[in-house]
Amino acid sequence: MRERVVAACDGASKGNPGPAGWAWVVADGAEAPSRWEAGPLGRATNNVAELTALERLLTAVDPDVPLEIRMDSQYAMKAVTTWLPGWKRNGWKTSAGKPVANQDLVVRIDGLLDGRKVDFRYVPAHQVDGDPLNDFADRAASQAAIVQQPAGSDLGSPAPPPSPDTPASGPPRRKAAASRPAKGAGSTRTIKAKFPGRCLCGRSYAAGEPITKNAQGWGHPECRTADA
Repeated sequence: MRERVVAACDGASKGNPGPAGWAWVVADGAEAPSRWEAGPLGRATNNVAELTALERLLTAVDPDVPLEIRMDSQYAMKAVTTWLPGWKRNGWKTSAGKPVANQDLVVRIDGLLDGRKVDFRYVPAHQVDGDPLNDFADRAASQAAIVQQPAGSDLGSPAPPPSPDTPASGPPRRKAAASRPAKGAGSTRTIKAKFPGRCLCGRSYAAGEPITKNAQGWGHPECRTADA
């Protein structure tokens, strides 16, 4: 078995659902971006984008290579690890008896994980001095969602531009962020939804309803700490 490879993947949806994209990046020995790919999804949810990014990463890496995968989506990680065994036992139904969302993607990922060594590592998104691989994947996925064009190292694409969601480094920015009024534990801000969508809790929200961003996308303010 070959030496372990460190990688990251991420998805983005501008509207959730809205224009979406996915991306993955594989690191070199110094854990700097070495090989990467990003692609458009048309209109999709953030959860579909996150799962697609994981599927594309697993497809791109030799199954004999042990992987450490860094992700900022607890939904995608739990879907293919914690929740998956129960979904199978229940005939692909949730504990509430509802059909599993994004089942086709989860099934394909389950097949790609079979027989290979993969360690998942959760890393928070959009953090000052955060994980550089996750940040790269996040930026690449965001760009793919916006421009709806493929990109990657094999295409000779330049590194994706900085994400507007990531705070700039430096003491003045940290101080401003620390003094911002909280909308809930770990919250950044609450806005009115421009488009209808679905929260990680499974309930929908309508255009005009207050929503806040968490590690999985946008959802109800009261669900902000659901994965904390």
